[in-house]
Amino acid sequence: MTPERFIHLADAYGADLAHWPAVEREDARTLLAQRNPQALAALQQAQWLDNRLDTHRAPLADPLLMRQIVASAYATEPPSSFWRRYADWLSRLGFVGVGLAGIAAGMLVASMSLPLSAAPDWLPSVFDHGEAELMLGIDSEEGEQ
Repeated sequence: MTPERFIHLADAYGADLAHWPAVEREDARTLLAQRNPQALAALQQAQWLDNRLDTHRAPLADPLLMRQIVASAYATEPPSSFWRRYADWLSRLGFVGVGLAGIAAGMLVASMSLPLSAAPDWLPSVFDHGEAELMLGIDSEEGEQ
């Protein structure tokens, strides 16, 4: 076990080797028996943190606050959130958006299917496939030359 690995395990599991993974314990004891300075410093720091965490006491909550929390859990009318207040008109707005997108798509299809007014007669529309074979035939003959 390297000192870096020992430091990592001490940070993760604390100073008590009984909390470490069983596979790592024997190697950690060997490293400590060799009096590795990095391992000893990491163990000392982990012991300090363990002591701090063990002796820390959380302050008691205010009884009035606890009653308010419990009362709010049993309240029959939940406070309305933003989404509950505006869900009705937001859903309608979505339908309006879909309708506008459909209108725009319909206008695009209609404009592409009509021939251009100033264009010569030989310029086909997008949906005109009458001369498609002729055009493909010309393109393939040009590629062979």
